[in-house]
Amino acid sequence: MEKINTALILCAGYGKRLNPLTLNLPKPLLKVNNISLLENTINLINDLGIKNIMINTYYLKEQIKEFINKKNFDCKINIVEDGDSILDTGGGILNLINKSNTNNFFVFNPDTIWGQEYIETIKKMEIYYLENKINNILLVVNKSKSFDKKLKGDFNLHSKNTLNYEEKNFIYTGCQIINKNVFSKINKKSFSVVEIWSHLINENKLYGFESFNNFIHVTDIEIFSKLSKN
Repeated sequence: MEKINTALILCAGYGKRLNPLTLNLPKPLLKVNNISLLENTINLINDLGIKNIMINTYYLKEQIKEFINKKNFDCKINIVEDGDSILDTGGGILNLINKSNTNNFFVFNPDTIWGQEYIETIKKMEIYYLENKINNILLVVNKSKSFDKKLKGDFNLHSKNTLNYEEKNFIYTGCQIINKNVFSKINKKSFSVVEIWSHLINENKLYGFESFNNFIHVTDIEIFSKLSKN
């Protein structure tokens, strides 16, 4: 069976909910347990056996570029700038995949604390994606597993692994697999990935895969402070 060999990491955002920490430091470079969120995400991707990584940047982009250059990670990392203006999550993904010949991509949000326990889950999600020949799947978790109890759910996970907006007991973890074809009808540069998800939900074609791991997401300054004290 083929493998997905490219992972995207979204690093362009302002991280405003973590001000004042992010006024002079991009959110992906904040450290939890003495490791930056970005390095932690890259390590997980490496452990998944993926050696091709693309990162989008905008806010304080030179710091991220300098960090990658200094670290000399054991994988190929290509940094792609959003351009003159921030492209939001959907536009950032589209800009990245337009610069690749690959069709299927992992997409990671570095705001999540990705631990080794995620490796088996993500590999199972990849197998499900490939065997069922679908073009998208989101790793989701029941909100009872969330460290941040303020987080509201994003989706309902149907028994057939499709997602909708009904009960919203599941949270998007920040990991998904997506095929570039889902962007075929998009004719704008800046947009949220939620627009893609909503379109797929309307067609009953947005898929989810449940994680049973504890979910730790660096949502805001309050959560970051709690994690820093642990």
